Amino acid sequence: MGKEIHLDDIVGKLRSVRDGAGRDVVSLGMVKDLEVASSSVSFTMQFPTLPGPAEQRVVAAAKRAVEALGFGEVRVRVATAAPSPMSASKRLIPEVKHTVAVASGKGGVGKSTVAANLAVALSRRGARVGLMDTDVYGPSVPMLMGGTKEPHVVEGKIEPPVEFDVKIISMAYFLPKDEAVIWRGPMLHKTIQQFLGEVRWGELDYLVMDMPPGTGDIQLSLSQSIPLTGAVIVSTPQDLALTVAAKAIAMFRKLNVPILGVIENMSTYVCPECGHREEIFGHGGARAAAKEMGFPFLGEIPLDPKIRVQSDAGQPSALDESSPTAKAFYEIADALEAQVRAAGEKVEQEIRIE
Repeated sequence: MGKEIHLDDIVGKLRSVRDGAGRDVVSLGMVKDLEVASSSVSFTMQFPTLPGPAEQRVVAAAKRAVEALGFGEVRVRVATAAPSPMSASKRLIPEVKHTVAVASGKGGVGKSTVAANLAVALSRRGARVGLMDTDVYGPSVPMLMGGTKEPHVVEGKIEPPVEFDVKIISMAYFLPKDEAVIWRGPMLHKTIQQFLGEVRWGELDYLVMDMPPGTGDIQLSLSQSIPLTGAVIVSTPQDLALTVAAKAIAMFRKLNVPILGVIENMSTYVCPECGHREEIFGHGGARAAAKEMGFPFLGEIPLDPKIRVQSDAGQPSALDESSPTAKAFYEIADALEAQVRAAGEKVEQEIRIE
């Protein structure tokens, strides 16, 4: 190898490797178990969540940096830190197994409708499900879910209404009709804390959270309050929606929230009279974008006027299990459950970069 190489030389090289936010991997504590032999070196790169394409690029960069020192073999192990239970999570939602944020980069893509139907589909599959409407400015979950009941207080906590076997909570229950919410960050944070810790969720397999559009205070507050199992990104096929959805994905990645998958809504319109297919907003864009970014594609939902009619009537499309639209939601629910199981089973993995 020539001159003797010390651990400090290797660490110095690794300090030149940056994560997606421009921070060096050594200062972040991502380099573990560094071992040096005469002609080889091995170390572990530990990430807070399951590694995706961005993390694998960091691993490859770390390997190249150390190889530049002249080692014959550089072996990099990749590990995911076992999620340490946050004290806040234990206090806020101690009996909830999985938390799934349904998000989008922009409004108007049908995210709330997807969240409501996904919750119903998971429940009909036998899961215990809650649905939390975090869109304080435009709460719509009670209307989408029928909204025939009101929350009430039991032993100092809010008992959430149950619609179609799904427990739901929303700011819509606590505001006069048509009144606007004009709140800053601290009040939004307090509301999220109350929705989590002061609602009697009980034992749930899934708490599905309908997120507001964009990348604002509520997304940040939620990710800091509890460890999210992951986020589901909803987009329409058109380029603009996909571009903005990519920003939502980037936000969750920076917050160390795994991306469980991408859903394409308003995918294809099929004429009920003649069967003609019309791709009004395009088709397949979300699938292609998911593949390019290295995330699972969970499925596509057709552009069907019945969804609007059923949503306005408070009857989620997933209730009619025989319809093509309902089948799409159930396929997406199954795909989501598979991703959640995979995330739970694959807490640690080893990758060898050639």
